[in-house]
Amino acid sequence: MSRIGKLPVEIPSGVKFSSDGGILTVEGPKGKLTQVYEPFVTFKQEGNEVIVSRINESKDAKSRHGLYRQLLKNMVEGVTNGYTTVLLINGVGYKAELKGTNILLLSLGYSTQIEYMIPEGIKMSLEGATKIIVTGIDKQRVGQVCAEIRSLRGPEPYKGKGIKYENEVIRRKVGKSGVKK
Repeated sequence: MSRIGKLPVEIPSGVKFSSDGGILTVEGPKGKLTQVYEPFVTFKQEGNEVIVSRINESKDAKSRHGLYRQLLKNMVEGVTNGYTTVLLINGVGYKAELKGTNILLLSLGYSTQIEYMIPEGIKMSLEGATKIIVTGIDKQRVGQVCAEIRSLRGPEPYKGKGIKYENEVIRRKVGKSGVKK
């Protein structure tokens, strides 16, 4: 039995849940999320909890049991509280600024500035010029946007310059040593 899949998902008040025709829908105070799922599992609402159970003991059903339960939990969390990830920019002259509401301008040591188009459903704010705060209701999209921004100039191990997650630890390397005779 799946350890994650057998746990019920609590639905807080103000959140509507429905699953019909292979589409999972969760609607709450922050917005509405949908997820397509394959019919290996069933969703059954009992009071303020949803129980995810698989239809048979096949390998496909077992592998998707915990997955769909966790996707549902992430959707409920997203429409109630949302997700926030913080990126830090480190380096001399490296900075970020917002141009309007949907363009992030990044100066990362290249000869030109990088314009990153902010996807719909994602909000960005800046604290100073070196701290980017990415928020949204879809956990996967927030993570994808952060990964795309980080990949523009990943942190390097010698001086630590680049874009990193707030809680990420960069393992530093020692630079060149002098010639020994």
